[in-house]
Amino acid sequence: MKKLTATLIATALISTSALAADVQWFAGAGAGWQQDSIKGDAHKDSDDVAWQLRGGAILNDHHRFAGTYSYKEDKFNVLGDSIKQEQHLFLASYDYLFPVGNSGKFNLFAGLSAGVADNKIAGDSQSDFVWGGQVGAEYRLTQNWSTEVGYRYLDQDYENDGPSIGQNFSLDDTQQLYLSIDYRF
Repeated sequence: MKKLTATLIATALISTSALAADVQWFAGAGAGWQQDSIKGDAHKDSDDVAWQLRGGAILNDHHRFAGTYSYKEDKFNVLGDSIKQEQHLFLASYDYLFPVGNSGKFNLFAGLSAGVADNKIAGDSQSDFVWGGQVGAEYRLTQNWSTEVGYRYLDQDYENDGPSIGQNFSLDDTQQLYLSIDYRF
């Protein structure tokens, strides 16, 4: 709860100073590779394609706030049992954009994310607070279209006893490498 409160306070302080800025709204979609570190009876890295939908606002070319929904599904075997893992991520993010050059087309970024992960492993579901950060690069293709490549790390605390098959699982972290395209309006 302390992490969530600190994140909300930081977001409020940052957004208050940026309210008077020029705002550009955006919406987009992306895909990438996601790896989840599963411990317990599985003790493996679950990795597969993750899909994203996102939207938000860019304030005065340096501050970006975004909401992201991400989905990933993977199947693997543990001790002869077929296990299915699903994850829905709902994230709020802040990024600081670092312009490179004078053209205004290329930005590096670094930021923080926080939100909720709904994990389902072997039929047992749990929602938990997640937090972490991301870095990457954004390139503006035209006045309205841009593309982005990024890396995101999220800390998770999923733990479940798996009563449906009698196995224990925990999910410590999620890592994503993604490519997205956004439309600014």
